[in-house]
Amino acid sequence: MEQTVFSVSDINREVKMFLEGTSTFKNIFIEGELSNITYYRSGHLYFTLKDASASVKCAIFRYKYRGVPEDLKEGDLVKIRGSVTLYEANGSYQIVADFLEKSNSLGLLYEKMEMLKKLYFEKGYFSDEIKKRLPKLPINIGVVTADTGAAIRDIINTTHKRFPNINIYLYPAKVQGEGAAREVSAGIEFFNRMNEEKYLEIDTLIVGRGGGSIEDLWAFNEEAVIEAIYKSEIPVISAVGHEIDNLLSDLVADRRAATPTQAAEILIPEKDKLTDELESKKNLLSKLLLNKVTMMKKELEYRKNNYYIKNFANILDNKKFELMEKEQKLSRELRRIVQKSREQLDYRKQRFDRINLQKIILSEKENLRKKSVELNQIILEFFENRKKELKYKKAQLSKYSVSDILKQGYTITRKNGKIVKRGIELSKEDKLEIEFSDVKKKVVVK
Repeated sequence: MEQTVFSVSDINREVKMFLEGTSTFKNIFIEGELSNITYYRSGHLYFTLKDASASVKCAIFRYKYRGVPEDLKEGDLVKIRGSVTLYEANGSYQIVADFLEKSNSLGLLYEKMEMLKKLYFEKGYFSDEIKKRLPKLPINIGVVTADTGAAIRDIINTTHKRFPNINIYLYPAKVQGEGAAREVSAGIEFFNRMNEEKYLEIDTLIVGRGGGSIEDLWAFNEEAVIEAIYKSEIPVISAVGHEIDNLLSDLVADRRAATPTQAAEILIPEKDKLTDELESKKNLLSKLLLNKVTMMKKELEYRKNNYYIKNFANILDNKKFELMEKEQKLSRELRRIVQKSREQLDYRKQRFDRINLQKIILSEKENLRKKSVELNQIILEFFENRKKELKYKKAQLSKYSVSDILKQGYTITRKNGKIVKRGIELSKEDKLEIEFSDVKKKVVVK
């Protein structure tokens, strides 16, 4: 059986002739969402037309002369008229259109995203109050992205350039197309489960990919991804390479990065700068400690030269003399009262001799009883007042008692039973007794 063998050029040419030769694919109308829009100075317009599951490349030559709007943007729903053709060089087909009109200012994908954004906003998923703080220096970082994309390479290179000691764990996931949202959410749940079961200790998650059209990035607007990020106990950085700030993963994540590289820069400090900062703080702390020690030395010197401490023994002797004087004064006052009472008693006795002694005795006996009661009361009050005064003086003196001074950390040094007040009184081999608050120790001068 004879075989017909085509070259690549031949088969592409045959397909092109077939497509362009049939009326089925001429002047057809197609409706879809715009993406990858590019206006050229040459006057040509290139774009992609897509729906939820497929896309096709399109071109409009000399678009300005065909009344095509110049404000087209990603997600616009449009209707075009054109014919199917094939570009022989690479075997890809495209639609060459001569007419374009907007069907709706927002495409179906954007409408769906706005609905989801409103839903999750009302649920409180985007609230700043529930966002977790990123660690200052994470040791283990989990990454959910494609294992063959530029995103993981950028994260690894940036991280190890800034801090080589960081560990990176990759969960390879599909990041666009059917099943992407499911794999991304599974990666987030995997790292959380590993943390919960103590198999890993992931400090932070980076979830993302490189840039692309809105349909390429759509997985990061899916409910499965939003729910997984919201429920994650590990802080999450959404790092999808795009400039627009409207992906739902960015809004629900604890932090948003414009690119995977920026995510690593946000998360990882530069080791050299961190070392310099720590060294600076160490030097500052050392200066503060030295200043504190200097101030404490000055305070100790001041207390050491304090008049009351230096002259404590003399002050204590003076207080003892004051107390003795008060005791003597009290004794004299008591003797005076007793003497006065005796004199009054003698006077009364003499009067009794001149009058009816029995009557007077009875009367005076009663008076004496009353006076005795009054005198006892006076004496009791006098002693009570003196006790209070002595108690107050004792409380004042207790501040300067030897035991209280010793409890403050001071000691008393004695030589041959006498207190040593100056260092010049000591000689080598002198035997000393040092009294502390709780014990006395014998030492020898060396």
